[in-house]
Amino acid sequence: MTLTFNELRKIKDSLPDGSMHSIAEELGLTVETVRNYFGGANFRRGEVVGIHYEQGPDGGVVKIDDTTIFDAAQRILAKEQKA
Repeated sequence: MTLTFNELRKIKDSLPDGSMHSIAEELGLTVETVRNYFGGANFRRGEVVGIHYEQGPDGGVVKIDDTTIFDAAQRILAKEQKA
């Protein structure tokens, strides 16, 4: 899956408060790892998993190899739209 960095940040910014913690708990990851997935840069406490960033227009390109975190975020957004 490929999208722009700005598109990925828009998804992150659309998530309700507490979503990073919910995703981390659901997937057994640290909160910082989930934040790093969405563009954070705290590599002392978290890691980058299944995602690669390339510089370019519109924030650059993001190539997602592992959509597990992305899919969890999409489920939260879908649930929010139904509410």
